[in-house]
Amino acid sequence: MEKQIIFAWAMIFCLAVAPVYGQYYSKTIKAGPRVEKMTRLRFFYHDIPSGKNPTTFLIAQANITQDFFSPSPYGSLYSMDDPLTLEPERTSEMVGNAQGLYLALSRDPTKFTAVFYADFAFTIGKFKGSSFSLFSQYPPTDFVPGPDVIREMAIVGGTGAFRMATGFALFRATSSNAKTGDASLEVDVTLYHY
Repeated sequence: MEKQIIFAWAMIFCLAVAPVYGQYYSKTIKAGPRVEKMTRLRFFYHDIPSGKNPTTFLIAQANITQDFFSPSPYGSLYSMDDPLTLEPERTSEMVGNAQGLYLALSRDPTKFTAVFYADFAFTIGKFKGSSFSLFSQYPPTDFVPGPDVIREMAIVGGTGAFRMATGFALFRATSSNAKTGDASLEVDVTLYHY
């Protein structure tokens, strides 16, 4: 008898709670026309895995893929907090940071390619507090590419002034060191956003 009463109370409780937890607030409204904006940005990105104050750190590497002749061995996972500046020199005015991860994919120790995820956030100026997200493959490149080599990567989102951004970023090396992996790149960005 006691089990039946407990079962009855459990059923009443479940039936009383189900409507409360089974409903949610939802209202779909038709969005009005949005005005798409296009923004072009140019800045310099500095990836510095060496020295006393590195901005990129190796966080994982498979034991079977170690290649001591390559700055970025195949299968290596890196975290980064790289400075963005107005000019090619690392000491020029900093406008933000690129924070994210990249996974080295080239088995050829003379080439660099990676799957790259980063959030490019701006800390000063008109776009302070805004960011855009880049998620793309960095195509195979010599560790010391020529100045004419331009790599394109996809922009998949953004926040603040760049909310719902899409677009592309063009990377061109301004300096690089094959032994240390240090690189500075000019970045030309085209963003479409609302």
